[in-house]
Amino acid sequence: MRTARGLVAITFLLMAGTGSALAQSEGKASLGTEPPRLLLLAYRQIRFDKQGERVKLETAMRRACDRATVPNSWIDLESVTGMTETLSFDPFDSFEQIEKAGVTWSQIFAGHSEIARLQEEIKAVVASERTVIAARRDDLGYRVNAINLAQARAMRLLEVRVNPGREDDFVEAFKVLSAAYEKMNSDTPWVVYQVNAGMSSPAFLVWVPMVALRQNDDLLERRKALREAEGEEGARRMQQIAREAYASTESNIYVVSPEMSHVAKEFAAEDPEFWLQRTVSESAKPATNKPTTKDPKARQR
Repeated sequence: MRTARGLVAITFLLMAGTGSALAQSEGKASLGTEPPRLLLLAYRQIRFDKQGERVKLETAMRRACDRATVPNSWIDLESVTGMTETLSFDPFDSFEQIEKAGVTWSQIFAGHSEIARLQEEIKAVVASERTVIAARRDDLGYRVNAINLAQARAMRLLEVRVNPGREDDFVEAFKVLSAAYEKMNSDTPWVVYQVNAGMSSPAFLVWVPMVALRQNDDLLERRKALREAEGEEGARRMQQIAREAYASTESNIYVVSPEMSHVAKEFAAEDPEFWLQRTVSESAKPATNKPTTKDPKARQR
């Protein structure tokens, strides 16, 4: 829902394309467990002392969207490192699908007074927002087919801004990195997206979904093994590329907030204890003569 505002604003500004043929989808942008072909990301900073109010509003918005028929899903990510911000992770299959979602959201705001009111109240607590669209690079990444977003509890995001004309160096570096991970038989997959709009380009986003923050310990412990797997020549080349081709890099960690995420029932069914815990807590009421049901399905709208 956070990106619904961005969707409405950028619906007719997205037709630059990605340089690759993306599938055209007529249906809803339902969040699957695999990394989507397109990401629409909304980075937001919340006004000072408004975080608590924002959580209540976002949770209320998610409930309202659970009851209504909305055109897309999203995962809410809260920053652990870097600037204090929220990040909405919205999946799409094509630019056409983004455009149609924007049109649908405009109709929803016009026809659902509660959702329109909540949207305005959320906007009032947001200090700044930027929207980024990125396309998955199928020629890069490591064991992408092993990624199950429904199992992710945290995500590490590496942003790499590349000097103009040095995109091939980035591709070379991450193919070397992928081969080194394979040599190590690492069980930590990652996926690469190339920024299409919303950020100075060329830029790439490397996503590492994690089942727990402790996976960062594994990444630290494997640094020496990774360097050995790259080999002396490969490691030297990686350092050269980082020194000459990268304008900047930044790595941050986010945790998943199920309370403020809107996902499909099929997605939540992958781990209902996590994704549906918000349903139980929100439905809990003070003790009465009537027993409280513990079946999450009984609370689905």
